[in-house]
Amino acid sequence: MTNADSLPTTVLSRKAIVYVRQSTQTQVMVNLESQRRQYDLVDEARRRGFRDIEVIDDDLGRSASGTVARPGFDKLVAGLCAGKVGAVLCFDASRLARNGRDWHHLLELCGLVDARVIDLDGVYNPCRPNDRLLLGMKGSISEFELGVLRSRMLDAARSKARRGELRISVPVGYVWHREIGLGLDPDRRVQEATRQIFQRFRELGSARQVHLALKTEQVYFPRPSDGKRMTTFDWTPIRYRNVISVLKNPFYAGVYAYGKSVNRTQIVDGRARKTYGHHRPLQDCEILLKDHHEGYIDWDEFERNQKQLAANAYGRRDGAKSGRGGRSLLAGLLVCRRCGRRLNVVYTGRSSQPVYRCDRGNAAVGARRCMMFGGLRVDAALAREFIRAVEPIAIEAALLAERRMMERQAEHRRILELELQQARYEASLAERRYAACDPDNRLIAATLEKNWEATLRRVRDCETRLDATATCAPTPAIPELTGIAEDLVAAWKSAKVTMRSRQQLARALVNDIIVDIDEQAREIVLIIHWKGGQHSELRLRKPRTGEHECSTSDDALAIIRSMASRWSDQDIAATLNRMGLPTGQGKTWTAHRVGSIRRVRGIHAYKSAEKDGTWLTLREAAQQCGVTSHRIRKLIKAGVLRAEQVVPRAPFQILATDLAAPSVAEAIGRKGRPCHLVAGNQLPMFPDT
Repeated sequence: MTNADSLPTTVLSRKAIVYVRQSTQTQVMVNLESQRRQYDLVDEARRRGFRDIEVIDDDLGRSASGTVARPGFDKLVAGLCAGKVGAVLCFDASRLARNGRDWHHLLELCGLVDARVIDLDGVYNPCRPNDRLLLGMKGSISEFELGVLRSRMLDAARSKARRGELRISVPVGYVWHREIGLGLDPDRRVQEATRQIFQRFRELGSARQVHLALKTEQVYFPRPSDGKRMTTFDWTPIRYRNVISVLKNPFYAGVYAYGKSVNRTQIVDGRARKTYGHHRPLQDCEILLKDHHEGYIDWDEFERNQKQLAANAYGRRDGAKSGRGGRSLLAGLLVCRRCGRRLNVVYTGRSSQPVYRCDRGNAAVGARRCMMFGGLRVDAALAREFIRAVEPIAIEAALLAERRMMERQAEHRRILELELQQARYEASLAERRYAACDPDNRLIAATLEKNWEATLRRVRDCETRLDATATCAPTPAIPELTGIAEDLVAAWKSAKVTMRSRQQLARALVNDIIVDIDEQAREIVLIIHWKGGQHSELRLRKPRTGEHECSTSDDALAIIRSMASRWSDQDIAATLNRMGLPTGQGKTWTAHRVGSIRRVRGIHAYKSAEKDGTWLTLREAAQQCGVTSHRIRKLIKAGVLRAEQVVPRAPFQILATDLAAPSVAEAIGRKGRPCHLVAGNQLPMFPDT
């Protein structure tokens, strides 16, 4: 240690750097006296004889533990390496560094360029062994002091947290009371907004759907406007992160959790870098106290919610995916019996028909594809099974749905009433503030008047929304719901029922479905694992390659084959339409469609030019006999004229030789009498006169 007279001229001719640092932003804002004393080192440098003095305060609010980048310290090191620094002034050793690496590196550089280290105790020359030893001890003591302080604070915090008394930050819906400790927020509107999220998740089972439902109903969620104190809130439209943070936080289940996140240290560019806030599994928390305070839900429900959220995560292994809509009913429920993987869904064709397949092994390791089959036939069969399963409790389910709908409307109305109550309070408060203001002070009165008008508009908006809920369309009556319950097929196929609702019903009934293909029998084998432990097996015929649901029925093909040799395509189309047999795509028949089916199936049609007059149609027979078609039809009904039909309701076919029979000629020539044969021994009731 030396005094001011021992500083050489070469050192005084260089620059003196005053290094100023405080560890946190709170210290920068609060510990102003320490900051002021560090800046006073400029006078100490002048007293020592330095003329060129520079203050480096870039590291205010940065820790010197070695895990945080310090641009000011890097600037100081760069100046030492350039040989422009003659002395480094600091309040004490802890201001320069709190770790041995930075401290000894600084001393090594000062020794190489013959620079001094100056603090309130004196001047040190790192080139001298005694001064170097003393500076090294000061750096070690500073590093040790930091470790001791940190250890004491953390041990005290953990000790208090084990008793559940450490006042850590709590989520929205809770506050720290001065007397009773942690408890529910006294604001009823905040409580209702939080409970609404849990209630909707019980019904929908998806955080995303909860957010969409609440956003549709224009539900607002509180956001703290005063930082961590959480005494005042700004009510903003609910966001997805509000929903997911409420569902995943164990505090809402009455659990006091300490140590939910962990710090991580990595070596980046040769320097330790510490990052904070890395969440770890709940079971790995340092302290977990159940039944610590009043919760919005119990612990069992919280665990069920976490399992549901984990299962909803898209792409997770061994997780039944939540109903997301689409065109496939069983997406995420089918499990391959051969490899144990879940089948995925692809959409093929112009109409995007769903196809289930298991080819993840093929994509991962090049293994052979397990199976692939169309989804429409399987979805329809499983839908019939689901309807059969819920049929015994259909009426009870309909009544329960009615009750839940009424409860949901009541909850929504209660939330609007609380929002209106708060808006009226704010309007009353703004009115009192405006009344207490001096009218002549227009700078303040104008602002207060504007705030009062804004609160009044908010009151009017709340009243309008509340009135809209009272005048909305009434819910269906209970008898109507029971009528829907008795006709489950119509309810299932209703256009108002979305695929997402059908998927949710499927997941409420079954855990998963094990699927396999019996190649010999050409059947799809489905083993349904129902909720409650029951199992059932369902077998479906697997269509062959090229076979699909849009093919023409066998009955329609048989009629086309039988009529094609004698009738035109237009007559065949009219016959099929009268019989109620649609095309494979559910459309009515036309001559063009009949001709297309004949060409595809190889059915040859007659040619009108090749008719030799052996067979006649009803119209042709009437023209040949010179009578109306109605009279020929009456002869056929009476059995006088023999005619043939390929199928019922098909056109009549009449042999030309039958028209020349005497009985037919007599019946056609008879006038004023019924067209039927007269027995030889029968006396006429109306003899000719």
